[in-house]
Amino acid sequence: MDAQLIAFTGVAAGMVALPGADFTVVVRNALASRTAGLASALGVAGGLLVHTALAVAGLAAVLVTMPVLFRTVQLLGGVYVLYLGLSALYAIRRRPAQDGSGTPSGAPEGAPEGEPERPAPREFGRAVRQGFLTNALNPKAPVLFLSLLPQFVPDGQPPLPRTLLLAALVVVLALIWFPAVALLVDRLGRWLRRPRTARAIEGGSGVALTGLGLALVTGPLLR
Repeated sequence: MDAQLIAFTGVAAGMVALPGADFTVVVRNALASRTAGLASALGVAGGLLVHTALAVAGLAAVLVTMPVLFRTVQLLGGVYVLYLGLSALYAIRRRPAQDGSGTPSGAPEGAPEGEPERPAPREFGRAVRQGFLTNALNPKAPVLFLSLLPQFVPDGQPPLPRTLLLAALVVVLALIWFPAVALLVDRLGRWLRRPRTARAIEGGSGVALTGLGLALVTGPLLR
C-alpha cells in the first residue's frame, strides 16, 4: 500500500473541496440549471488540468520566480473574479419578484415552480468558460502545486511518472467533487430557486466573489 499516495489523496481532496471562487461559480450556475452547474464543474476541472500540467512541465517555477508575470496573472484573476461578483450583484436587480400566487412575476404560464429554463448551447459554453477561467486564473494554484507535488514523490523514484499520477489524481478529485456540488444544488433546487432564497444566494455569491476579486486586485503580491 502506497502510504504517500493515500496521504496525498487526503491533502488534495481537502484542497479541491476548500470553498473558493470556483466553488461559488459552480453553485451560482447550478442554481440556473443542472446543465450549467455541471458545465461550470467541467470548466473548473479544466483549469486544474492547466495548473497540474504547468507544474509537471516545470513552468510553474518560472511563473513563481518572475514577480511581474506572477502579478499579471494575479491581476487578471482578480479582475475576472471581480467581474463575476459585480455581475451577480447586478443580476439580483433583474431577478423577477414573487407575486401573490407564489410564482415569480414574468415566469411562463404553466411552468413548474422553481424550474429554470434550460440553457442554450451558448449558455453551456459560457458556464464552462466561467468555471475554467475562475480556476485557471487563480494565482495561488501554481504555488500550491509547485510546493505540494514534489513532497509526495518518493526518494529514488522517477519524478515525472509520479508527478503525472499525482496531477491526474487532483483532476479526478475535481471531476468528482464539483459535479457532486452541482448535482446537490440542483437536487435542492426547488427550495434554493425560490425567489427570496435565490436572491439571497445570488447576493451572497456576488459579495463573496467581489471581495475575492478586490483582495486579488488591491492586495500585495501573493508568494
